[in-house]
Amino acid sequence: MSSPGLSTSPGRGTPPPATDVPPARSTRAGALRRRLPGSLAWHIGSLAILTVLLYPVVWVIGGSFKDSEDIVGSLDLFPADPITANYTSLADGIADIQISTFFFNSLFLAVGSVIGILVSCSLTAYAFAKIRFTGRNLLFTLMIGTLLLPYHVLLIPQYVLFRNMDMINTYTPLLLGKYLATEAFFVFLMVQFMRNLPRELDEAARLDGCGHPRIYWSIVLPLCRPALITSAIFTFINVWNDFMGPLIYLNEPGKYTVSLGLKMFVDQEGIANYGGMIAMSLVALLPVLAFFLAFQRYLIDGMATSGLKG
Repeated sequence: MSSPGLSTSPGRGTPPPATDVPPARSTRAGALRRRLPGSLAWHIGSLAILTVLLYPVVWVIGGSFKDSEDIVGSLDLFPADPITANYTSLADGIADIQISTFFFNSLFLAVGSVIGILVSCSLTAYAFAKIRFTGRNLLFTLMIGTLLLPYHVLLIPQYVLFRNMDMINTYTPLLLGKYLATEAFFVFLMVQFMRNLPRELDEAARLDGCGHPRIYWSIVLPLCRPALITSAIFTFINVWNDFMGPLIYLNEPGKYTVSLGLKMFVDQEGIANYGGMIAMSLVALLPVLAFFLAFQRYLIDGMATSGLKG
């Protein structure tokens, strides 16, 4: 019989036994210690790659605040005495042409191309995806086959054609193809998106008396917004950065785009104003960056939902 003063019940006279660390917590701590070297190496490698990728951007930003003589051959990313003359000189223009002229011309071509691509490619994609007609698969295959043709193969025949039509030194050769659905990639992107839409929507619309124009405008286009915005972003960036097309078809400096305006910083004697060229390059990135940031969410949605299954 136990004594009342020496009770062995927990909490009354004797301290509770010491508890060990839970096995689950110990396992997680060990796993973290094992993963730490690999995670640390992965982050260090990522930072090294990021440094290499961002070095040209940092160099360009620093070069825009240097004299032209200090840009070539200088190893310093940022000058000790930065200057802003490269940016302020842009207000004076190039060869009596205002910088705003180049930006307006590029913006006109970019916006016009986006409108043409969205209208023509969406109509063509609707025909391939929603309308059954004889030779549809053959025509679609031929259209996809045009992606295999290099741009330079068609350059000379197209130039001869537009020259015979007296369209050289106009924006028509740069815009006409966009309104004729010649960009097969965007047609293909929209076709694959439209094929993934439920056919029950089309059938319900036809039962309500809707024809193809109403189905295309009221049902298909709203649902294809991610694909349309994806096409618009790629088109805007491609046209804004295009150099070969304006170089071939435009002859007057007053009609030059931003990419051709950068070429004018090199005079006929081969002397280049590198500071002004770099400053204008950075300014030319702002519209593209703003356009991309405004629609990047739709770009990700479009690429994620536009499956490539046929």
